[in-house]
Amino acid sequence: MRIIPIECIRDGSFLGKTIYDNSGRVLLKTGAELTDTILNKIKELQILSLYILDEYSDGEVDDIIKPELRQKTISILKATFANINRFNSINNTAVTNIKVTKQDSKYFDAIASVSEELLENILSNKNILVNLVDIKSMDNYTYQHCVNVAILSLIMGIGLRLHKRDLLNLCVGALVHDVGKVFVPKEITNKNGPLTSNEYALMKKHPKKGYDYLSKYYQLNSVCKIITLQHHERIDGCGYPEALKEDKINYLSKIVSIADVYDALTSDRSYRRAMCASDALEYIMANVGTMFDYKMVTIFTKLIVPFPFGTIVRLSNGDIGIVQETPISYPLRPTIKIVKSLNHESEGNCVSLVKELSLVISNIEYNL
Repeated sequence: MRIIPIECIRDGSFLGKTIYDNSGRVLLKTGAELTDTILNKIKELQILSLYILDEYSDGEVDDIIKPELRQKTISILKATFANINRFNSINNTAVTNIKVTKQDSKYFDAIASVSEELLENILSNKNILVNLVDIKSMDNYTYQHCVNVAILSLIMGIGLRLHKRDLLNLCVGALVHDVGKVFVPKEITNKNGPLTSNEYALMKKHPKKGYDYLSKYYQLNSVCKIITLQHHERIDGCGYPEALKEDKINYLSKIVSIADVYDALTSDRSYRRAMCASDALEYIMANVGTMFDYKMVTIFTKLIVPFPFGTIVRLSNGDIGIVQETPISYPLRPTIKIVKSLNHESEGNCVSLVKELSLVISNIEYNL
């Protein structure tokens, strides 16, 4: 199973991972044949990439959490954000003046409950390596993004051996980290293109707006609120909203900031295509010590598989091969089975990039 931009998928390919509509209903199940007609309908939903099964990668890769739990969490977040947006639209008042009712509180009770389910589901999973990039539709992007950030954050937290209490706070904080976007004008959050400097200045207010809103919920742990406030802070002080540095940033907020950037980079947006997992991982690694914490990135790189089994890659010598396995300590140096080479004697051989230091992966190929 490998991920391919929808325009590169050939008629007659088979779907490798079930996709859902914006209401969480199954749109197309794993194994369905992808005809040109079906692919065009999927494009209309603004789903720009799909997992496929083919002769190069016919094995399925399981999601870290159960699909039904993922959809349940998305639905809870969608209902929560919709409730906040509805209240904000009716009252048209400042965040600090909003009064919270018991009816409002039930949404955050549901988030706390589903956080426990997410944690237990991940802890019960023997393999918590991240082999998949989640497929998102444009309409559900924010909710799907929040779920992915929570999952990635939990995996890092487990790798850092955090206490269960901290893991739950981490999960809740990650799930609601973007709640402040409800208070940013929709023409900015839904803009089909890059933001102007003025629009970006307004967007940068969402962490503080989210924090101000969550401060009304006394039963919500203060750490969850801090995560919402600090998830765009950077350890060199170049983040926002308070330009905090190093130890002034909450430990859990640093975890969520890495997960947030990674998932954003590997997601298709209306104004740009997703970055492949390996490039996103390199970006994270390149910004250690400036944007991100060294210890946390070290753990993160051991949990991400940027070139899953079956990925077709082109090497720096021109050879094309299929990824067979990835060593945990060297995520960007997998073992490759050569399938196409100017030196035909090399075809069929496996090359370990850990041993062949002169070779690097130039890019991912989608068709041979």
